[in-house]
Amino acid sequence: MLELKSVSYEVFDEGKNIDIVNNIDLEVPDGEFLVITGPNGGGKSTLVKLIMGLIKPTSGTILFNGQNITNLSVTDRAHLGIGYAFQHPARFKGLTVHKLLSIAHGGDLPEDECCAYLTRVGLCSKDYLHREIDSSLSGGEIKRIEIATLMARELKLAIYDEPEAGIDLWSFSMLVEGFKDIRKGKKETVIIISHQERIMRIADRIAVVSAGRLSDDGPVNEIFPKLIDKLGNACDFRQKPEEQ
Repeated sequence: MLELKSVSYEVFDEGKNIDIVNNIDLEVPDGEFLVITGPNGGGKSTLVKLIMGLIKPTSGTILFNGQNITNLSVTDRAHLGIGYAFQHPARFKGLTVHKLLSIAHGGDLPEDECCAYLTRVGLCSKDYLHREIDSSLSGGEIKRIEIATLMARELKLAIYDEPEAGIDLWSFSMLVEGFKDIRKGKKETVIIISHQERIMRIADRIAVVSAGRLSDDGPVNEIFPKLIDKLGNACDFRQKPEEQ
């Protein structure tokens, strides 16, 4: 189980402290599929970066399976089975897709298994295995490869920051099916930041983060109607992936 207890994060700017995440309490049971949504700039990405250890909270405690991980490094958290898919992944000139997936898996991954992971994120797998992760790949392609690397790992907690951003509609449909498979398996806990209705509807639970606070939290059938009524344009959960 992941537990956040009174977690806050603030920055100092122009002579004053600004709250980015403010006193959030959140529990995510093992095997749960949680979608975090809310208005842009509300603190969603900062919250998951705190969970991954990319930044450290100003105050509060983060527990993972009973262990205090508040001050652990990203590497230490990765060793505990926590993984993170960036909204804007890095490029690695000279490193092939096959090699990256093998590194993520923790050993040489057969080509057919690599292809299976790439297919799940909507890539024509054989065309990508031996390509370098460089500027020849589009932003959407890099994003999908990043997501495939998390799928190739045996994670206890997988975090995806807006996986739908920058991908076409067909690939998005493939991603949704992949997330459905993960949810059915219940082998790992999943946290996804998303504004997409189709992703929200396959979640077990939705947490709404607005103005740095957890403003609502509960089962999909309870929270989703509230999003339609209250957030509207502030959280465009019905927006479509990019057609590129």
